[in-house]
Amino acid sequence: MHLFAAALKFSLSLAAFASLPLAAQTALPAIQAPAAVGNPYGLGALWSQGDLVSRATLAILVLMSLASWYVLVSKLLAQRRMGSQARAASLGFWKADTVRQGAQALQPGSPYRFIAESALEATRKHDGLIGKVDLNTWVAQSVERAVGTVHSRSQDGLAVLATVGSTAPFVGLFGTVWGIYNALVRIGASGQASIDKVAGPVGEALIMTAMGLAVAVPAVLGYNWLVRRNKVAMDAVREFGSDLHTVLLASGTRENSSVAGPPQDPNAAPGGGAAHAVASVGAP
Repeated sequence: MHLFAAALKFSLSLAAFASLPLAAQTALPAIQAPAAVGNPYGLGALWSQGDLVSRATLAILVLMSLASWYVLVSKLLAQRRMGSQARAASLGFWKADTVRQGAQALQPGSPYRFIAESALEATRKHDGLIGKVDLNTWVAQSVERAVGTVHSRSQDGLAVLATVGSTAPFVGLFGTVWGIYNALVRIGASGQASIDKVAGPVGEALIMTAMGLAVAVPAVLGYNWLVRRNKVAMDAVREFGSDLHTVLLASGTRENSSVAGPPQDPNAAPGGGAAHAVASVGAP
């Protein structure tokens, strides 16, 4: 009887629950998703809460990064252009009947044309006091000077990468030291040294070190890469100059000395053939 009574009571309770509205049956405590919390100690806070020195340090790091990336991209484009000019010189210059014709067949912006015109100009001016110098020596010196000019122009901009790579970590470290100093001053003035009061300002200051490394590492890697590519390009230029010297002496330099006008000054405004040739190696 007791079991029957218990079963009857459970059935009545279940029926009463079934008669309730569906909303009441399924009512559960509402679980709210945690609201997204923004980072109060990011770059935005560092800029808005920083003083003049902190903002100037950030601006310097940004400018250094922009300068290094500009040099890196522009030098890569210039080296790529110089590689295509080397292939054009290798394919077309040595098939010409004379050095003059070969030089005129090269692109106006080619450093190889600048070297060829400089060598031809040396043979044309082999008179007077210069005529007392052995022709072989005089042509060799002229070719060497032209190659040196191309090499000098190919190095333009690399000093920027070297400077950024060596100084950016120290600029970031300066910003970190200055930020920690200001954070400690504020903490000391407030009289609260709990972890939530210390972690934020010190973390903001450490961002400066991270930014310094982020600026320096691409500059160092880019510098080493560009130096290696420059070495390969200049090896091709020196081989061209050496072969040109040999051809000039073997083919009779007087026959090739009818080039129209001397090569333009490499430092002149762009637009001339030889001047633009050296510029094409390219400083950004």
